[in-house]
Amino acid sequence: MSVVYVSGTFDLFHSNHLKMIEYGRGLGDKLIVGVSTDELVCSYKKEPAVPFEERIAIVGGLKYPDLVIPQHTLDHNETVKNLNIDIFVIGDDWKGKYDYLKELGVKVFYLPYGVGVSSTNLKKKIYTQYQTLLDRSDNHPIPEPK
Repeated sequence: MSVVYVSGTFDLFHSNHLKMIEYGRGLGDKLIVGVSTDELVCSYKKEPAVPFEERIAIVGGLKYPDLVIPQHTLDHNETVKNLNIDIFVIGDDWKGKYDYLKELGVKVFYLPYGVGVSSTNLKKKIYTQYQTLLDRSDNHPIPEPK
């Protein structure tokens, strides 16, 4: 039996997140998804837009994972050992960062995210749309009273 571990923040859940989890499902017999806690994410980038409890509930509601767990660290040595992980999957924005797991006999896959869709890009788009909406609502001609 092969155990696959998919690692991610899964903020503003989108189609590339789903593709990565679905891809992981196809690589083995059991799929465990690790969702990064807010504390972990804040240790290396800005706070997620969606709180941890919501993100883990969303991922847990999918049909693909057999188990969804909190991810408290970027070091996956203990996770691999404790859960007998054979295959590790993460987005290609982390390319090379988890090659050390190969020394433990783990196959590491860096899934190409593709162009355009990412939580960061979604945040930028939402912000731009919000700014445009504010501009339209605040900058309009004042009609003359009759």
